[in-house]
Amino acid sequence: MSRIATRPTGSRASADRLARLLNLVPYLLARPGIEIAEAAGDLGVTERQLREDLELLWVCGLPGYGPGDLIDMAFDGDRVTITYDAGIDRPLRLTPDEALALVVALRMLAETPGVANREAVERALAKIENAAGDTVGAPVAVRLPGDSEQVESLRAAVEGGRALRITYYTAARDETTERVVDPLRMLMVGGRAYMEAWCRRAEAVRLFRADRIDAVTELDEPVAVPPQARPNDFTDGVFRPSTELPLITLRIGRRERWITEYYPCERVEAGEGDRWLVSLRVTDLGWARRFVLGLGPEVTVVAPAELAEQVRAQALAALDAYATPPAAQVVGAAADVPDRTPQSV
Repeated sequence: MSRIATRPTGSRASADRLARLLNLVPYLLARPGIEIAEAAGDLGVTERQLREDLELLWVCGLPGYGPGDLIDMAFDGDRVTITYDAGIDRPLRLTPDEALALVVALRMLAETPGVANREAVERALAKIENAAGDTVGAPVAVRLPGDSEQVESLRAAVEGGRALRITYYTAARDETTERVVDPLRMLMVGGRAYMEAWCRRAEAVRLFRADRIDAVTELDEPVAVPPQARPNDFTDGVFRPSTELPLITLRIGRRERWITEYYPCERVEAGEGDRWLVSLRVTDLGWARRFVLGLGPEVTVVAPAELAEQVRAQALAALDAYATPPAAQVVGAAADVPDRTPQSV
């Protein structure tokens, strides 16, 4: 089997250099005749890197790229002076599309649960809207996906600083439980609202999806978060695979290849024909069983054997349920059969 190559991530070197070049021209304009060594120290680069950046600036400028279009400099020993800046000294203006994109992004950020300093976001939004003027167009209203009333209710409860009794549906175990939690914060991960809290039942920090909280009751007691409770880092998403979690291996067809893009997979290999072997970590085998059963007939469990047996048993139980008519239907059908018992004369 051959390993399927993944696309490499691009280097940030070019982006970092572009940012440095854009900063370099106004820096030099404000310091005509500055020594290259001093400039390199201020900008945090080596003298060699700075000289290479200056050589690149010589071929940068306005469209046309002829005499009078390119950035020009004058050197006096180890000192440099910008003699023509090609307009880079002028502040950049946002296009209508760019201004609108910033307004939408800031409005979304202001609506996001868990934003620590919403006032700062609103101040930045007001400045951009004031500077953009009519270029933004009609007023923009942003709504987060999901039940906004539920999110606002949870946010108010979290800000109230009191413990909560919640009724929560855990999809991984397909069960509903009641528990008392001490809220830490509201946050948005992957487009969904969550409440992070200390769960007294689990005695650990847990993440509760807002749309799976069926009921919330604010208690009279204040939040009592223990010292060891720490918020988690969800920069890479809610689910974080680890070697402690069960590893499952599936053989999938072409129609199920989306799994490799939607879920973090440890291994993806090409098999016979258009089949792939996919290995990924799961929270537990109960979730994996329901996941596999929902994929369809072109998926086969390769490992572990316990998961394969669970899938087989539940699939057979489902088939038996389809094959056996409900008891009510059996009784009804029996009532319609004419009585053929011999009658006495």
